[in-house]
This record gives sequence, C-alpha cells and structure tokens, in this order.
Amino acid sequence: MPRVIEMKQGLEAHRQVLTMMAQLSVVVPTYHEVLNLPLLADELRKTLGASNIRYELILVDDNSRDGTEELCTKLLKEGHPIRLIVRKTERGLASAVIRGLNEANGEVLTVMDADLSHPAAALPKMLRLLEESNTELIIGSRYIKGGSTDVEWSLFRRLNSKVATLLAWPLCAGVTDPMAGFFMLHRATLQRAAKLNPIGYKILLEIICKARISHISEVPIHFRDRKLGQSKLDLREQFSYLRHLYRLYMFKLFSRRKIHND
Repeated sequence: MPRVIEMKQGLEAHRQVLTMMAQLSVVVPTYHEVLNLPLLADELRKTLGASNIRYELILVDDNSRDGTEELCTKLLKEGHPIRLIVRKTERGLASAVIRGLNEANGEVLTVMDADLSHPAAALPKMLRLLEESNTELIIGSRYIKGGSTDVEWSLFRRLNSKVATLLAWPLCAGVTDPMAGFFMLHRATLQRAAKLNPIGYKILLEIICKARISHISEVPIHFRDRKLGQSKLDLREQFSYLRHLYRLYMFKLFSRRKIHND
C-alpha cells in the first residue's frame, strides 16, 4: 500500500510540474470518449509543442467508467500535460466546461470537443489573433468564409444547425457560428461574466451574453465528423437548447432595463 501511495504522489507532483506553467488551458468535456482521447492528446502535443506553446489539457469527465482514468494515468506518464477531473454527481457538457474553466491555470482558455471534430492545428493562429488584437473572443467557425463541415453531414443535421444559429442571432449579431464548441478567450474576460448557469450543451452563447462580449473574431475551420464513439446530441438536448435561449433572452432584456434605469 505505501508504494501505491508513493506512486500516486509522484504522479501528482509530475502533473503539477507539467501544468502549473501553462500559457494555454485546453478544456475538453468528456463522456465515453476514451477511444478519441489518445488521438486528441497527440494532436495537441504535435501542434502546440511545435509552436512552443506551454499548455495543459483539462479533461472533465462525467464518470464514464470506460477506462478514461487509466488512460489519463498512462498519458501523464508519457509526458502529456494532462489533468483529469471526474464528476460523479453532476452531468452535462456546459457545466463540465465551466468546471474546467474555473480550475484552469492558463491566462488564456480554450474549449474544444473530445471527438476530434475541432482541428488542434487552428489553436496557434487563434492564440496569435487573441494576443495581437483587441478582440475578446476567438471562435473556430464552420460558416465564415473558408470554413466547412464534413461531407458526411446529413441534410437534417445541416438544417438543424442553421435553424439553431438563426434563433441565436439576436443574442450575438454578426457572429456566423454562435453554436460553435471551439473558442478561446482570456481568463480576465471570463472573470467579468455574471454567474454562468447554462442549460444543455451550448456554453458559448452563455459566455458571450453573461460577459457582455462584443469584440469577437472568427477563424475558419473544417469541422470533421466523429469517427469513433457516439454523438450525445438528442431530442432532449435540443429542447434544453430552446430553454437556454429563453433564459438568455430574458437575461439580456432585463440587463438592458437595469442599465436604462440606472
């Protein structure tokens, strides 16, 4: 037993060395994504390492019990700057992202999916744009000029995405892809947000509204369809999105009234 404890303490010390000096924190919510995680970790190390960007990968897992914990121990031993947070009483993509953002060490925060749909290769460009301009938020966009989606996307999926985008447009006019799950911002920008309390899976809209972000830039990406694992998007999540929109419209309406009254 003492040797087991000593090994765990050694791994924890190793993790702290790898992650405490992070320039960029990459937050990834996971649930049954163990097949994709080694590929994601390798993509990040190849891309960010080549650009000399210090980073940490924060995985927030909703107690998948699919081997994710064992895998992360292996990846840590291989030198990946990885942290795993396992949530046993909470569920949901958006709340998982918030947990990861709150525990991040980096001054710059980024969020991406675990299913390899978001290209890690875009991160250096997004980071340069964030640091060299007065923009507050960078979005990896499928719909801006130069962006694209996988050819395997069905007509229904494309239509569903377009309708969801149109419904959100008044909350963030000018943004082509407010439904994106791939974005980057400074920690200071996030810290000025009102209490984040999203419903469902679209955390970006919550952050834009609650932090009152107006200077937003988008970079084109190719959105790949997942090859491994299964999508978590279902009818229940779509109803949750509608409830979330209603809540954000109410927040924006009453915020304007408060500013006007003041």
